[in-house]
Amino acid sequence: MHNGLEGMLFDKDGTLFDFQATWGAWAGDFIHTLANGDDTLGDGLAELLGYDRGRGAFRPDSFVVTESMETVIGVLQKALPHWSAEALFDYVNTSTCTAPQAPVVPLAPLLGDLRGRGLKLGVATNDNAVPARAHLEAAGVLQSFDFVASCDSGFGAKPAPGMLLAFGRALEIAPENIAMVGDSVHDMRAGRAAGMVCVGVTSGTVGAEVLAPFADVVLPDIGHIPEWLNG
Repeated sequence: MHNGLEGMLFDKDGTLFDFQATWGAWAGDFIHTLANGDDTLGDGLAELLGYDRGRGAFRPDSFVVTESMETVIGVLQKALPHWSAEALFDYVNTSTCTAPQAPVVPLAPLLGDLRGRGLKLGVATNDNAVPARAHLEAAGVLQSFDFVASCDSGFGAKPAPGMLLAFGRALEIAPENIAMVGDSVHDMRAGRAAGMVCVGVTSGTVGAEVLAPFADVVLPDIGHIPEWLNG
């Protein structure tokens, strides 16, 4: 096994699923509903979230790409005082659960290959638990993972290493024998803080030049992992 790896932990959005194809398409209707059809308010929310309504895509520097869903909700509530915290949380959870996911590559064959190599697999996402598990279930791969943690699982959010270290504890694998795979600097910083191998992928919103200073290796997407392991 490459570098003695026993476990592999994946970010979700931008890593397992194409970020723009999933969330770029979803955000337009989401913002329209939050603004109740008020275009001025909608434009303000889009700017706040770093979302280009014309292109239907998030800007690479949008905090939504990397921060926890709890952070996103907190920012939105300040701009939407007529929404209660509970109502906004419920709407975000309900809306994100049904966002159609676009896998970066066919996930079941890839995850089956990795499990066949003896790797334990996990997910560490800054999304909330309910939509995160719903997305993995809808993609037919929830059962492929031995561990799923989100920003509200009690381990903190990335770039802190809490979720990553919890995976190691749960599966009884030393951090140095785990690879953290992600598309953001937050993912790489979390992996480095946890003492894990850091595998960057450019299937998110930033390129190799951004990830390389923080990663041990940068791949185009998770579909290249088996080749990397074989090397």
